[in-house]
Amino acid sequence: MDQQTEQDKLESIATPGVLDKYQNAGKIVNVVLEKVIAKIQPDADIASICAFGDQEINGELQKVYNKKNIEKGLAFPTTISANQICGHYSPLKSENSNLAKGDVAKIQLGVHIDGFIAIAAHTVVVGEDQVEGQKADVILAAYQSVQALYRSIKPGTTNTALTKLIQQIADDHKCTPLEGVLSHEVKRHFIDGNKVIINRETQEQRVDEEEIQVNDVFVLDVYITTGDGKTKESDLRTTVYKRALDRQYQLKTKHGRAFMQEVYEKYPSLCFSLRAFEDEITAKLAVQECAKHELLNPYPILISPNSIVAQFTITVAVLANSTIQISGLKLDETKFKSAHDLNDPALKELLKLPMDKDSQKKRHQEQKQKA
Repeated sequence: MDQQTEQDKLESIATPGVLDKYQNAGKIVNVVLEKVIAKIQPDADIASICAFGDQEINGELQKVYNKKNIEKGLAFPTTISANQICGHYSPLKSENSNLAKGDVAKIQLGVHIDGFIAIAAHTVVVGEDQVEGQKADVILAAYQSVQALYRSIKPGTTNTALTKLIQQIADDHKCTPLEGVLSHEVKRHFIDGNKVIINRETQEQRVDEEEIQVNDVFVLDVYITTGDGKTKESDLRTTVYKRALDRQYQLKTKHGRAFMQEVYEKYPSLCFSLRAFEDEITAKLAVQECAKHELLNPYPILISPNSIVAQFTITVAVLANSTIQISGLKLDETKFKSAHDLNDPALKELLKLPMDKDSQKKRHQEQKQKA
């Protein structure tokens, strides 16, 4: 067995303590996500809420794993993306905008403990308790899709079969899965593992078929739009980045070197926002130099023009007899009145399945007996 395989084995959820770290990260994600959602109100300042989310993550992390020398922090900064903005909107204080009543706001954030990652995203409508029309259609389509994936992802399931579920549910709600989105397997310190589930398959965008395996951990990331599914880059400043692990370059400027040194120390492998840097002007200059030499991977702000985009993201761990949801919040579907419904009775039954561990084990045993 080669060294890499040995390392993978040590960092697998089968190793004692690893699943606990994922789950503790997931608990913090859910606690902070609920706190951020509570601040989503008309006229609320997006930059301030994003900063609040990051501060709350750091505060919650101070309560866990303090007796051991364990690295912990943000895996993904707090982002709040409204309406046609697909994601990654985490504005600088000087370039901020405010939420408005009726906005469809997508909140995403992530946490890691010892490099083990949990991420979640949730969609809300600002200032509205009851939601109808296209907003209800797109939000229910995204939520039901991620719930269908959660109930279907298990050893032996193919990634292509999961993609078809998203398409089927979106079609029934008269919406479209967003192109260019991938749900990634996550590994220690790696937010974008090689095994993926594509959100929408097209002639131009396909992935190799792979089977889900025992001990896989996935961030199931579903985006649905009322538009045609295509995206384009917006004029908004990119503020979310991740260090390019395969690139090395000695920067020429003093501020560029100081900036990258802080990235190495605080965000060696995972995502961060320029908001985290004290000197905003210097950070903006430094990131331009870093981008020129490809030291950072950007997370650009894309839009689905003239449409509404909804996103739900959960992190799951695939065991032999069950799948555990590590992060992600429930949606009260009774508050959303869609003009459309799912057409496939089997799909409706799938979404009704209880996902507690005992129910999953019982279903697994029944399937083995039938086989």
